[in-house]
Amino acid sequence: MSVSLPAGYTIRQGSTLQRALLLKFLQVTYAEIAPGGDQAHLAETVDQYFSNETPLWWMHQVVSEELTGLTSCPASQSKTAVIGCLWLGTAIAQSTGDRHTHVFLLYIAPAHRRRGLGSALMQQAEVWARQRGDRQISLQVFTANQPALNLYRSLGYETESLWMVKELRKN
Repeated sequence: MSVSLPAGYTIRQGSTLQRALLLKFLQVTYAEIAPGGDQAHLAETVDQYFSNETPLWWMHQVVSEELTGLTSCPASQSKTAVIGCLWLGTAIAQSTGDRHTHVFLLYIAPAHRRRGLGSALMQQAEVWARQRGDRQISLQVFTANQPALNLYRSLGYETESLWMVKELRKN
């Protein structure tokens, strides 16, 4: 199954050498969710979970002289800019014990949203999951992130459980 993309975009698989870029995308994601929040723990998350077993894909926008209105250039001189990220891993369903794919991170830069790019990265997640023989994909989404909730629901995701939190005051 091939992933369909709007013109001007490509998906490329990343490598474990791109740890710093993954961390940058995590930081940008959480800065949107909780502006001004402490993000020190994100480096620990990457250190703990990022490996050859947790693949990355990058969404690139093709940027060429022709697209920017300058003189046209051959395709070989086209450049790309990374504008999105998909980071996958493995989880075990506690109710069944079945292994499945888990989405650690899906991010598209704000200027490129609502173009089908998040859906395309989630198609890539499905391709990877099916190749591994997984029968489901899980993810966590914050309840205040309505655009993400809308995306996942439109792709057929359903709420299976609720993660509940109670803040404890310091004495």
